[in-house]
Amino acid sequence: MCISKDARVAVIMGSDSDLSVMKSCIKILKDFEVQCDVMVCSAHRTPDKASEFARNAEATGIDVIIAAAGKAAHLPGVLAAYTPIPVIGVPIKSSTLDGLDSLLSIVQMPSGIPVATVAVDGAENAALLAVQILSVAYHGLRDKMVEYKKSLAEKVEKKNKELQKKLEEI
Repeated sequence: MCISKDARVAVIMGSDSDLSVMKSCIKILKDFEVQCDVMVCSAHRTPDKASEFARNAEATGIDVIIAAAGKAAHLPGVLAAYTPIPVIGVPIKSSTLDGLDSLLSIVQMPSGIPVATVAVDGAENAALLAVQILSVAYHGLRDKMVEYKKSLAEKVEKKNKELQKKLEEI
């Protein structure tokens, strides 16, 4: 059985301004003890760097790529075009169209170049999806994901109990 510290995810942002959204993604990966490489790389401003990174990602031990970008948001698709490993796209909310432009740029990929896409600014779900993908090979992550989901259920039950108490006071 593999252990989670061998699992490796690259978090690639189109701009350093995306870090405010992607911090939660990085934190979740660290909480699950997944090695996380983080860098800024632009599909438009550094296309050679983007293609080189994607071509070499598997050989350097990257298991999953999470790519965040706003506006034209071509970064996840460009990376996916050059690598056989899973790419998860995080559309970043932009000032122009509230992130709809980013979402459509990432989700509307041509046949043969899939990019799993989460909600606009959905960094946490990107990390959790990466963990679920990794858990196929890194079985310790599956156990951690089961515990994580149990903790979510416990939080909901606690809130429900608090709500029921408030309702008694009405």
